[in-house]
Amino acid sequence: MNDLPPRYNAGIQRSKGLLEIAAALYDTSLSRRSTRSGTRAPQIDSRLGTNLALRIDRPRDSGADRGFEVSFAIGGSRENFLQVARKEVSLLWINPSAPLTQAYRGLPPFSDPLPLRAIAVFPSWDAVVVAVHRSTGITAIEQIRERRPALRVSTGNPTEAPFDEDPTMFAVGTMIAAAGFSLDDIRAWGGTVQSVPRPSHPDRAKLIEAGALDAIFDEGLLSWGQFALERGFQILPIGGAMRARIEAAGYDVASLPKSRLPGLEQPVSAVDFSGWPMIVHADMPDELAYALCEAIEARKLAIPTDNYRPLDLAQLCSSGAETPRGAPLHPGAERFYRERGYLR
Repeated sequence: MNDLPPRYNAGIQRSKGLLEIAAALYDTSLSRRSTRSGTRAPQIDSRLGTNLALRIDRPRDSGADRGFEVSFAIGGSRENFLQVARKEVSLLWINPSAPLTQAYRGLPPFSDPLPLRAIAVFPSWDAVVVAVHRSTGITAIEQIRERRPALRVSTGNPTEAPFDEDPTMFAVGTMIAAAGFSLDDIRAWGGTVQSVPRPSHPDRAKLIEAGALDAIFDEGLLSWGQFALERGFQILPIGGAMRARIEAAGYDVASLPKSRLPGLEQPVSAVDFSGWPMIVHADMPDELAYALCEAIEARKLAIPTDNYRPLDLAQLCSSGAETPRGAPLHPGAERFYRERGYLR
């Protein structure tokens, strides 16, 4: 009898089984492979979508002091952050780290600092840029305000200003506002603004190829940046007073290297849009935060990564080019990483 393997209780068997099935659904016939805009890299899309709401309730017979209620969400809107702050969601996984910086520091679109901490920051490299075709003669972002050209612009989701429920458009709006203009100004000057639901959408590649775009204001740079550079676009640098205004808004300005975009003539500064942090409330019990990190470690081979490399837990707890943190580690998570030797 002592040699019998352990088994989950009946409730856990069904709960865990459903979670495994839910994860595997993304590898069924409901999903398909497509081509990212401007690249040959395959991308898996699914009819399931990506909105996630999951709640695991506290066991009824364990007592409030022993049981945990855990809920998970994927998002990045202002409301998502407020749900964590109100303890309506236990763990939120966002893209990128910059909105966490703004929430933690109480910068717009947040009115006050929120009590948030990081469990882990998953690696992802990205930037928000202004790219213009060389035929425009524009070599600095501020020249757009000065010259008021009728640009044909491609950008992100068609949300309304101030874009506080869309991290991408809030970053785009902040960036161009720091240069003294807005998307409404582009339209008022006789230009057009084309919106795509994601940076890699094939409609953008078609317009670039057809010579029907003058400028691109967006993130997802690895999906369209090299393709655009090869067709006469250049990425405009961020510097001077504009850089100071962007950094005051809670964004880091990073250097785009040729190793990421071989078409660059030289490194260029841009708004950093890297990192996928998992965030929790500062008051989460240390033992639960610790257990969440244990779960990440246990499933590290199954969790997809954005950098095409095996998950490295030392990278999840160390701030770097792909993992800007935005907020301190939760104490329970920090204890886990130190005890396991990932954080030194």
